[in-house]
Amino acid sequence: MASEEIETSKFLKDREAGINESEKREDPISSDTLCGFSIFKGPALQRFATAHMFVIMYGIASCFLAMAFTYFTGTISQMEKRFNIPSKISGLITVGNDISTVFSSAFLSYYASRGHRPRWVALGLLIIALFCLLMLTPHFFYGPGEEALRLTEEYEIEESFANFSVNSTEKNDSLCHKKDSNCVKDAGDYTPIVLFFIAQFIGGIGCSLFYAPGLSYMDDNSASSKTPAMLSWSTFLRMLGPAMGFSMVSLCLRLYIDPFKTPLITPNDPRWLGAWWLGWFLLTFILIISAFFVALFPKELPRAKARRLKAVGEEDTPLAERSFQDMLDSLKRLAVNKVYIYNMLASILYFFGYMPYWIFTPKYIEIQYRQSASTANMATGTWALGFSAAGVLISGYVISKYKPSARAMAAWNFVVDYLTVAGILCYILVGCDESDRANSMSIVPTGDSCSASCDCEYVYLAPVCSPENMTFISACHAGCTEKGLDELGRIIYTGCRCMGNSLNLTSFSNVTSLASQSQIALDGVCPVDCNKQFFIFLAVMCFLKFVGATGRSSNLLLALRCVPSKDKTFSLGFGSMVYSVLTFIPSPIVFGWMLDSYCLVWGKTCTSKGNCWIYDTKSLRYTMNLVSASLIFLGSFWNIGVWYHAKDMKVFDEEETAPQNNPIEAIELKEKPKEIVTDKK
Repeated sequence: MASEEIETSKFLKDREAGINESEKREDPISSDTLCGFSIFKGPALQRFATAHMFVIMYGIASCFLAMAFTYFTGTISQMEKRFNIPSKISGLITVGNDISTVFSSAFLSYYASRGHRPRWVALGLLIIALFCLLMLTPHFFYGPGEEALRLTEEYEIEESFANFSVNSTEKNDSLCHKKDSNCVKDAGDYTPIVLFFIAQFIGGIGCSLFYAPGLSYMDDNSASSKTPAMLSWSTFLRMLGPAMGFSMVSLCLRLYIDPFKTPLITPNDPRWLGAWWLGWFLLTFILIISAFFVALFPKELPRAKARRLKAVGEEDTPLAERSFQDMLDSLKRLAVNKVYIYNMLASILYFFGYMPYWIFTPKYIEIQYRQSASTANMATGTWALGFSAAGVLISGYVISKYKPSARAMAAWNFVVDYLTVAGILCYILVGCDESDRANSMSIVPTGDSCSASCDCEYVYLAPVCSPENMTFISACHAGCTEKGLDELGRIIYTGCRCMGNSLNLTSFSNVTSLASQSQIALDGVCPVDCNKQFFIFLAVMCFLKFVGATGRSSNLLLALRCVPSKDKTFSLGFGSMVYSVLTFIPSPIVFGWMLDSYCLVWGKTCTSKGNCWIYDTKSLRYTMNLVSASLIFLGSFWNIGVWYHAKDMKVFDEEETAPQNNPIEAIELKEKPKEIVTDKK
């Protein structure tokens, strides 16, 4: 009996020692769960090693990343003017990040998932900072440009020193080039284009490193019951990015490209070049700071490690089963999944048709409604995104409360498509007749007898306004021979042989002789009032943003529930690759080419056409909107197929057991698998 007690006592001691040893081994505070690196670590940081803190930091970093790519979108028109880039080339630059994403996303995501994921995310942020720095370098290599400097008071002063008399014959001859004169030798250098493309390409690699490791880390280190709340916070913070990006663009473009010089024109002048480069300074700095704070998080959060150890390694099983054959089997299952295939086809057509409104909306507003670049970006980044956020929140609440069936959500996606088509068709009707008429009258044939003595083909864009409220490309095109000042100190051109006879004397009342008014022109574009049409356009755009955003949650749930749990991650990754190849890469190039095809006035140089200054706004408005509406309309028929085959699909039964990282990934996909911007619907 005594021996049994001794053995029992020994057993209990050994068991207690074993438990203590096991607890010591499973102690979550280990090297993998310690915050910080190098000299930046210690107990003071450890209290921040929580899933909530990571969600906040990751959401803020996502906001800054979206802000960077939105800033690029908002400054496209300014870069085109500064470096004489056609829209089809700027579209090609835009898809640089999609090209790198296609080739790097799968490999980098797989490799980074097995390492210190917060530091991979931080590396992605540093690469995005490098993208911002590369976007900045062309300005330091090339400066503001002679065309921009010519429109400053300082340049006029320098010219006055070079020319002793403003009214000298040589000065007047500058109104037009004599035949056989030298052309404009200010462009033809493709270095800025190459730098911009490389920057975008590098940015895509940074996004691949940022999203996949960050999202999987968030999921693996969060309790499933808390994931919805964390997802909401992350989405909210991320949605601030485009709004902040467009707001920064608006503020920067209010400044002249050289802020230390005094411009002679206003931001409403088509020749205005804003300080597009200024925001890249701040973006580079805040992304580096964000990378530092994200890198402080441990390889695994303490609470998450404790949960994983209790799960007896069940998290490691799926990784062991991964193989190339398993990927092929998943691909075969997706190929016969009609809901998945139909939803993908509908999304491809929708994304392709809506792409120009994500990339070229500020430019569209500038050329259609004669608004400044600053106003166009502010409208795009504040009101529109506010309505989009409201649509997401309201639809999420409705779905959570009423839990509609899969068919009901598929039907709503179909309705959203048709409302989107209706709104885009309204864009056609919301045109500015004054702007259309002014643009159509701006073109004077180069062989016209009134300006035949001059070679106007390579003259800088320097618009002048005739008494008929008709804008000419330059005083040369108007056939003017003299330059001077009127009684109000305004620059006027006289001897303009290309002017008509009908007079609109509102702006010319201070010219002394009516006989001479038919031969004069005022410096600058003629006033055009498109404010009413602009506000109507904004109202329609906000409606489309709201309606489209209400379809996000339903489309998200359909995409998640139409495939087996084991195929969800692969299905989202495969879909992202397909969308990039078939939509995000070709669509900007196609619509950029479309914009160029309706150009009326090119900034011609000795070696190339350069950028477009004046568009056929009416024809462009009809063509672009009809093509976009047609593509979305065709995509809606595939949504009918989704509705038909989703009749037996369950949406909410698997809500607790479904992997929680997929909803986050799907939201990234639906908002813009690229980085940024803006929203898909």
